[in-house]
Amino acid sequence: MTTATQQPVGQIELVIGGMTCASCANRIEKKLNRLDGVSATVNYATEKASVEVTGPVHPDQLIDVVEQAGYTAALPAPPEAKAPAAAEPDPAAEARNRLTISALLTVPVIAMAMIPALQFTNWQWLSLTLAAPVVVWGALPFHRAALTNLRHGAATMDTLVSMGVLAAFGWSLYALFLGTAGTPGMTHPFEFTIARMDGTGAIYLEAAAGVTTFILAGRYFEARSKRQAGAALRALLELGAKDVAVRRDGVERRIPVRELLVGDEFVVRPGEKIAADGVVVDGSSAVDAAMLTGESVPIEVGPGAAVTGGTVDIGGRLVVRATRVGADTQLARMAKLVEEAQAGKARAQRLADRISGVFVPIVIALAVGTLGFWLGTGGSVAAAFTAAVAVLIIACPCALGLATPTALLVGTGRGAQLGILIKGPEVLEQTRRVDTVVLDKTGTVTTGVMTLLEVVAADGEDADRVLALAGALEHGSEHPIARAIATAAAERTGELAAVTGFANREGLGVRGTVDGTELLVGRARLLTEQGLELGTELAAAVERAQRAGRTAVLAGWAGRARGVLVVADAVRETSAEAVTRLRTLGLTPVMLTGDNAAAARAVAAQVGIDEVIADVLPEEKADTVRELQRRGRVVAMVGDGVNDAAALATADLGIAMGTGTDVAIEASDLTLVRGDLRVAADAIRLARRTLRTIHGNLFWAFAYNVAAIPLAVAGLLNPMLAGAAMALSSVFVVSNSLRLRAFR
Repeated sequence: MTTATQQPVGQIELVIGGMTCASCANRIEKKLNRLDGVSATVNYATEKASVEVTGPVHPDQLIDVVEQAGYTAALPAPPEAKAPAAAEPDPAAEARNRLTISALLTVPVIAMAMIPALQFTNWQWLSLTLAAPVVVWGALPFHRAALTNLRHGAATMDTLVSMGVLAAFGWSLYALFLGTAGTPGMTHPFEFTIARMDGTGAIYLEAAAGVTTFILAGRYFEARSKRQAGAALRALLELGAKDVAVRRDGVERRIPVRELLVGDEFVVRPGEKIAADGVVVDGSSAVDAAMLTGESVPIEVGPGAAVTGGTVDIGGRLVVRATRVGADTQLARMAKLVEEAQAGKARAQRLADRISGVFVPIVIALAVGTLGFWLGTGGSVAAAFTAAVAVLIIACPCALGLATPTALLVGTGRGAQLGILIKGPEVLEQTRRVDTVVLDKTGTVTTGVMTLLEVVAADGEDADRVLALAGALEHGSEHPIARAIATAAAERTGELAAVTGFANREGLGVRGTVDGTELLVGRARLLTEQGLELGTELAAAVERAQRAGRTAVLAGWAGRARGVLVVADAVRETSAEAVTRLRTLGLTPVMLTGDNAAAARAVAAQVGIDEVIADVLPEEKADTVRELQRRGRVVAMVGDGVNDAAALATADLGIAMGTGTDVAIEASDLTLVRGDLRVAADAIRLARRTLRTIHGNLFWAFAYNVAAIPLAVAGLLNPMLAGAAMALSSVFVVSNSLRLRAFR
């Protein structure tokens, strides 16, 4: 039997475990890329490594390299071995539980330390009782990560958090048991003084517990957003049929779709999903392919026509011969495109991790240097340790843990009120650089619903009567175009008349009798076959509609055509204004669609878009975005369908319409809940404002603490001044973030 380690040279995927920040992904990536014939990209968000192997390298070697770096790695399980999505554990659950318990214990510790009125006799011992579980159990993930980093000679923000928390807690234990801080009646006066002291009368329990809880809050929101990383793929694959009615040996039976083989013939009934890519061998119907192709008009199919898995049969019964199954189907290939696109853009470092790459080693070096300096110059051991611990505490990133989560929470909360969902801090960095916005047509610029736009009546005919008769007859059909005509007739003329003798001509139209009038409604071919004259006026109306990319439906009776009903995917009322707003943000709009060029150009002209790319297949949309990127453009993509998912993931910024599919929403970075394209401009403005707020938060989170580091090194830092600096930096960060609530 072939084992996993005998894979051929090519693309290898690894599932990585143990990463705690983006710098972990960078370290693994560097280790892997040192191997000859290996080009690796590690995706921190999805916890996967995509490895391109061009030499004699086996997966076991790659796994060994990752494990030597202090992390875990494994080949992904085959699809049939994976547990159902419902059974997957929530990775944010543990972080939520840890945060909740730590917060409940921390709040009274901070309150007692900062409010002298709460410092009753022996309050410090209650603080120790509450803070100890937070420092030991709550901060356990940071301690583990710091230990792993230590074993491999590396330092990350986890290292600094762990050292600061343990230093503060350790010195508090020293002060309580060996110093004077444990004396009954001890208080922490809230004062700002700079004086040299030995620190044996001060405790830092609020710093130890507070830092832990604040950083845990950041990690929880991070874990919650990472939960969504693979949701696009799950939602995409959910679109496929789960079982199929296959015909074998003359017998029809239902089997799981995974058992379908190339060459099998399977039956698709109205309303069912087509199970796999194939060719129709019997029957005719209309197929709704908008979810996959972006084509707004259902496709008429008959014997010999190709159909795609995941599309929906909305007309008659079909028998299809499977030509591509499993991973070879278009739906599966689109899922792969989304996965590759996500991996390609997940390398962006978060701001805090980039800064910590320099900040952490410097702070540790300063703390060690401070200890050595004071011991070397004859200072007391207590004074030396006080100064060194003060350096770690004042530099410990309490406010840094709030900088991104608070701005993101306030920004996303305000965004939700405005119909905007922002998925994470990485998204925001792209908004300031975007210069091109690619707009999908169907369901984004347009409503995605077929609508009656115009009724052209022949000479001597009343347009309302033509619509009333046609609408009554079309009411008996489930075709989307028929529904558009029937709905418009009911709205304009009131209750629809009864129909007798209704008959459907697949792919052509319908016939029946309404109010004693026997009429035909459908394509020009249906009317001409029945001997009805079209007339030059109506023929010209049909030609005009087709040139504009619209669908022309004819209604006729008594020997000739009586009117043309023009149906199309209507442009949203707000689309033109939205395009104008996007231009004011310095963005160049481009329309990208799977529809025909005539329809696309007609819509683009209505909303003010000059650049149109039409007749694009689903898998080509992502390629089109890449081509724009290769030209040096930074691309935002706005879409709503499954066919847009790969392009949304490929773009520098993916924006999904909330009225669209779950796949598009999950593959995007921003979601417009209201489905109003004008909100796209608001979303970019809000994202840019939130990013500026995060930048400001990060600056002040460090500035407050860095400014006090020289005092700590000099041994002049009062413990209350250290606590106050940390508190003030946190208050400033939260207050600065709350300003986003005023965004309009």
